[in-house]
Amino acid sequence: MKTKAPVSKNERLDVTITDLTYQGMGVAKVDDFPLFIENALPGEDITIQVTKVQSHYGFARAISWQSESADRVKDVDKTYRQTGIAPLQHLAYPAQLKFKQHQIEELFSKAHQDVDVAPTLGMANPTQYRNKAQVPVRMIKGKLETGFYRQHSHELIPLTDFYIQDPAIDDAIVKVRDLLRQFEIPAYNEISDKGVIRNIMVRRGYYSHEMMIVLISRQQKLPSQDQLVDQIHKALPEVTSIVLNVNAKKTNVIMGNVTRTLYGKPTIEDTLMGLTFAISARSFYQVNPQQTEKLYQMAIDKAGLTGKETVIDAYCGIGTISLALAKHAKRVYGVDIVPEAIEDAKVNAQKNHLANVEFAVDKAEDQMAKWQEAGIKPDVVVVDPPRKGLAESLIDSTAKMGPKKVVYVSCNPATLVRDVARFQELGYDIDGPIQPVDQFPQTPHVESVTVLVKK
Repeated sequence: MKTKAPVSKNERLDVTITDLTYQGMGVAKVDDFPLFIENALPGEDITIQVTKVQSHYGFARAISWQSESADRVKDVDKTYRQTGIAPLQHLAYPAQLKFKQHQIEELFSKAHQDVDVAPTLGMANPTQYRNKAQVPVRMIKGKLETGFYRQHSHELIPLTDFYIQDPAIDDAIVKVRDLLRQFEIPAYNEISDKGVIRNIMVRRGYYSHEMMIVLISRQQKLPSQDQLVDQIHKALPEVTSIVLNVNAKKTNVIMGNVTRTLYGKPTIEDTLMGLTFAISARSFYQVNPQQTEKLYQMAIDKAGLTGKETVIDAYCGIGTISLALAKHAKRVYGVDIVPEAIEDAKVNAQKNHLANVEFAVDKAEDQMAKWQEAGIKPDVVVVDPPRKGLAESLIDSTAKMGPKKVVYVSCNPATLVRDVARFQELGYDIDGPIQPVDQFPQTPHVESVTVLVKK
């Protein structure tokens, strides 16, 4: 029999916030019925208005505060919460770090796993850290604008300061936007499937300061293309690469398959952990280099390499972890599904004079099976999967290879918990504390390093 929710839409209630969700929303309970409230922190007494009621939970908005958390700080700009750029901007940074540690602890606890989670490694300056921006371009009242979408909508909110991005990137976006206006190049309209520029992407080397501008277009050639490229280069002396990416499909996917260099090189270079990396428009490269160095050093330290080991790096991207591992291992094998990333990885191995590393293009789980059939016996397997975590077949292949150690770099605690349980069924267990690293300050996301050893 269907139970009736104890609240109704538009009802006003006085509640106490008891917890934060993994999305950073406050939780209040009315007769054990959870309500999720944006911009609300544990311990706060709030008057709320219910906005949506589902069968087992609801959503509400905060109307007024009777008491505030000691961890609350003044919003920098409510736009950053509306767009999802900085949903935790109202939470003091030390409390953000504790929240991320607690996220991992709680998810393991719910899975009846008693694990030790170390305090989160944070940043001295938890703003202006992103080395890459992908911003949509839209026409608003006849004028080309750049900004970010309001959450759960296709409504663009114009922005010039993105708060968590390198300020030089914010400046570059404004200058490119102004030049697109000057040359009267129209933004893409997703409803009519007309217009030209869909997105602007900017990458900037944290150490090198080399800058790449990627114009994502519906057309194979831009109007006034040569003049535009010339003016971008003049306006932004740091630019060493201007790239056109063509995406003619009616899709939410940002980038298309065709990429052409319009000026300079097809890549920019930057350094990470003393290694030089070539980074192309479509390749994956961690967006927070300061924290990435901490994250990867932690992974290398926990791998416990002596120079005699064979290591497999699944999801190797452009070879950032692989090459860092190669300095400490006998042989490293890396795999990634993106062909351009593997091309970059091979170039990066040459740039850094590392000959003890080999790269393959394939799904990680398929290549692992091939390496297993070829008789490759790794001592350590490093995995750094996307948010969906590891395929069960990859875990099976890894366990069959029998490495002494698996170092799991995770960007999603929920899939980490699931995958750890699979490894445990196959004879592996957690060794030492899990180490969270704050790669994305002002957001609920957390990375972590977990070591699994063969029992």
